[in-house]
Amino acid sequence: MRFSFWPNPSQPFGEVLHLARHVEATGWDGLWYADHFMPNAPDTSVPWPEAWTTLSAIGAMVPRIRIGTLVTGNTYRHPAVLAKAVATLDHITGGRVVLGLGSGWQENEHHQYGIPFYTVAERLQRLDEACAVIKALFNEKTANFKGRHYSLTDASLEPKPVQSPLPLLIGGGGEQVTLKITARWADEWNVWGTPETLKKKMAILDDHCRALRRDPKSIKRSAVALLFMSDDPTYLERMRGAKMQQAAIIGTAEEVAATVAEYQALGVDELIVPDFTLGPRDQKVGTLNRFIREVAKR
Repeated sequence: MRFSFWPNPSQPFGEVLHLARHVEATGWDGLWYADHFMPNAPDTSVPWPEAWTTLSAIGAMVPRIRIGTLVTGNTYRHPAVLAKAVATLDHITGGRVVLGLGSGWQENEHHQYGIPFYTVAERLQRLDEACAVIKALFNEKTANFKGRHYSLTDASLEPKPVQSPLPLLIGGGGEQVTLKITARWADEWNVWGTPETLKKKMAILDDHCRALRRDPKSIKRSAVALLFMSDDPTYLERMRGAKMQQAAIIGTAEEVAATVAEYQALGVDELIVPDFTLGPRDQKVGTLNRFIREVAKR
């Protein structure tokens, strides 16, 4: 099972680089970065660096670990232009890039930047076509595609990615459409969720794969959950009683390890830990160190 780290993108680049170097040196497997331009909040003045520029710098300066977006909003860039950028970064990193892709959901950045938001159905249609465009460019000498939203005409993409295939990860848990797109195109899949959520969603993804005559095991699965790990019972009880908007792993190192074992038993290949709840740098690094020593390396 892989264990990867997700730094809050509102941090200065120097802090993200420090954390990336730390997790690389202490045995983590990957680093993921959110592709947004601003917070999803009334106040959007918080500094928020661009994802692929940041990953390009990290990839050039931090060896070994995989890097990718969790996830790129498809509406923000033409898929052919995105494919070119990702293939270029795959060469810079010697073949360590994962293209995480989703339909795009954050309305405020679309409106502020004048990017069409479309309906949910239209965004999902574009995601499906974008996957076809990206796969064609990565795999074919000259690619042609004619869809409702995108087209390619004798299109080249050189050099091809170092990886063959360069992993395409689809993010999202929509059971009727997103997971069907995942079954059709993805090499990897990601969703926020507890083991119970993953069990349900994975069964639906497997059904979509079988309907398309695809081996479900050909898609790697990853989960994201907030981490609250402590030896303080009062703190843990307070966190358990809090109304979380996202999935969370809460407990002592022993309890966290038991939850991680549940994910692994379900067939989850990678657990991604955000730093959103880990506190200031020293506390954050201490928790990351404890997790990798006492949970991941059991």
